[in-house]
Amino acid sequence: MGSSCKESFEEFLAMLKKAGIEISNEAELRERLAEVQHWQYAFKTLAANGRQLGIRFDDRSAGTNEAEIRRAFAEFRLPQSIEAVFNASLKAEH
Repeated sequence: MGSSCKESFEEFLAMLKKAGIEISNEAELRERLAEVQHWQYAFKTLAANGRQLGIRFDDRSAGTNEAEIRRAFAEFRLPQSIEAVFNASLKAEH
């Protein structure tokens, strides 16, 4: 996993949602990830700057599923820098 295939970002988002992450404007996020070859770096950019597009991530599990979230990043072999940006976006004010 972790390849640039289009299905893998779908699976990754499904894992995040299963871990209690709510995605605002998910359709826009999916559209933008589908447009690029390396969705992992587009995800990082959108996690950091997607608020302007209405893309936000909220942890509805109140932090209880941190292990599942970490597992999703590990399973897709996303760099720690991407996970750090995502975690920062969860803590950002809405």
